[in-house]
Amino acid sequence: MDPLTETAQRLSALSRRHYRSAYATVDWPLTVEQQQWFTSPELISIFGTPYWESLDEPQRMRLSFWEAANFFSINIHGERALLEGLAHRLYQPGLEDVTEYLHHFLDEENKHSVWFGTFCLRYAGRVYPDRKVPFPAAFGPTEEEFLFFARAAVFEEIVDRHNAAMAADERLVPVARQINALHHADETRHLVFGRQLVAELWRRHRPTWSPETVTAVRHYLASYLVGTWREYYNPSVYLDAGLTDPWVTAREAWDHPVTRQHRQLFSRTCVRFLLDAGILDETPTL
Repeated sequence: MDPLTETAQRLSALSRRHYRSAYATVDWPLTVEQQQWFTSPELISIFGTPYWESLDEPQRMRLSFWEAANFFSINIHGERALLEGLAHRLYQPGLEDVTEYLHHFLDEENKHSVWFGTFCLRYAGRVYPDRKVPFPAAFGPTEEEFLFFARAAVFEEIVDRHNAAMAADERLVPVARQINALHHADETRHLVFGRQLVAELWRRHRPTWSPETVTAVRHYLASYLVGTWREYYNPSVYLDAGLTDPWVTAREAWDHPVTRQHRQLFSRTCVRFLLDAGILDETPTL
């Protein structure tokens, strides 16, 4: 049995063992008071900038609520794209040996969407629109297959760093901490599968691509990583939290050295995997 198939079977067994209903796992309060911590202060997008220093604690807590709504909205859009792509690839030639785990993957991602969507609609009253900018590129079937799973791996690596930190943060309100903990529990399996599958697809398809195609795939993936981080700096969040000049805030927060260091730190494991596998040949500028 090849290593990828063995991993998929082991992860399928773990998913069966840890199966749970999407509707019986989160303790949902009827309402929430916004002046509590919903996002760890250190993970708020403007943390460490002059904008953060200008806020008092109640304002910071209110911002943490809207940052949580944005984080969960980012996840909703990411999960939706993942659900569509996984469903399309069920029983696809070349993926037969991992089909069982793809079913578990789909089931778990759907549950995540339930949790994220319930929080956003119940407490924030809406889901923030998808802000990811599409990258127009003409790729063939093998490049598309690789990039789908590579995008998923990059997205989930970044999200899980946030989930893990907030699952352990006792300052957060229980509902926010619980959602992060539940998501992290499933993502630990998804990340193992994603890394191994992406590395295998790279080994399988890379020799068939021209040097120009390899360069284009690398550029696309590096741009996707940067674009994913851009979504965390949402002017609509700053507007809802009562900050002035939300677009200026977003631009200057992105450019600040403290936030740049945070992005680099939280991307380090993901970037190291991509470099070690030969998928990227240089570290993206974050």
